[in-house]
Amino acid sequence: MTPVVDELPEDGDELGDELPRMTLLEHLDELRRRILNSVITLLVAFLVCWYFSPQIFSWLERPIMEVLPEGEKLAFTDLTGPFMLYVKVALIAAVFLASPVLLTQVWLFIRPGLYRRERRLALPFIVFTTLFFVLGGYFGYRIAFPLVVRFLLGLGEDFKQVVTIQSYMSMMTKILLGLGLVFEMPMLIFFLARLGLVTARKLIKWFRWAVLAIFVVAAIITPTPDVATQTVFAVPMILLYLLGVVVAALFGKKADAE
Repeated sequence: MTPVVDELPEDGDELGDELPRMTLLEHLDELRRRILNSVITLLVAFLVCWYFSPQIFSWLERPIMEVLPEGEKLAFTDLTGPFMLYVKVALIAAVFLASPVLLTQVWLFIRPGLYRRERRLALPFIVFTTLFFVLGGYFGYRIAFPLVVRFLLGLGEDFKQVVTIQSYMSMMTKILLGLGLVFEMPMLIFFLARLGLVTARKLIKWFRWAVLAIFVVAAIITPTPDVATQTVFAVPMILLYLLGVVVAALFGKKADAE
């Protein structure tokens, strides 16, 4: 009998590429470089956003100003309150402004561990991770946060409302950044599928457990314990999970032929 010889992968095939080998020190040096670049980028973006921080906060406070009685303003309880407010405003704005560069640094760090074909996904990775992150923050600003504000102020309508800028910005930061990260779920599933760690069939099989985990995460992100507000956060996460199932089915790593 003629022995069966497996066909060699074609040049450029992801199974035929040899992954570059890096020592632990090289990995640490690469990590240090990416962190340093990210910090410098974030600092430059912070300085730019600091100059416009009053205008940025004027935009961020619209959800509550539309609900507060006419003439009411946010309050502060210590002299450093306004200064720390503008620091937080500039920092969160800088994160969104610098997100393309920050995500590029993430890609450059994981790039050595990818095959040649996967390295061609650099531009889609940067574009879509940035897009989903910004969409998550915008969803938090336009939909999730106003609902939370209306619910909380509705509970306290029988009392004198004194909302401090510290508590307001703390809640805003948690929701914007939290939903920005949550909206990265399809991209996370994409890479797990490319690595062969998950498949569309497994994701469908785990759907019920995923829904439970999503509501737990929504309970952590949302500042209120009511089910209605948690649902506002959970429903987009479930839709993103289902989008991830489609992504895994289209771009998942194909099983090796026997």
